Amino acid sequence: MPDQAPDQLKGKKILVVEDELYLRELYVEILKEEGFDVADAADGQKAYEEIGKGGFDLILLDIMLPKMDGLTILKMIRENPPVNPNKAIVMLTNLGHDSSISEAISLGARGYMIKSDYTPEELIKEVRHYLTEAPPTAAN
Repeated sequence: MPDQAPDQLKGKKILVVEDELYLRELYVEILKEEGFDVADAADGQKAYEEIGKGGFDLILLDIMLPKMDGLTILKMIRENPPVNPNKAIVMLTNLGHDSSISEAISLGARGYMIKSDYTPEELIKEVRHYLTEAPPTAAN
């Protein structure tokens, strides 16, 4: 297992939105073991409700979800942002050439992760990166 998250990252709030049970449980377990405060959602409707509460430091949002897809969620959040903002949304996808990725970035996603490309250690490394990366400014 990877090293524990540095103290300044422990307790950071992460939402994992993934409809595949095995992957969702794996991501949640790995992130909790690192000391993160992790919530999860299995479908787009539940994800939208959680994201609407705000306050997440990082949201890992699958593009393809039942009930409401990740792009629709991004559009709805952009139109009606939560009072307590979320800091970063990173899309989860199965395809590196997915045209949805560029649309997600234009809607405010910070980046994307191809699910099959990440070992547990690499997942933690990416999560740490997105948690410590400076948010984009209006000039970006």
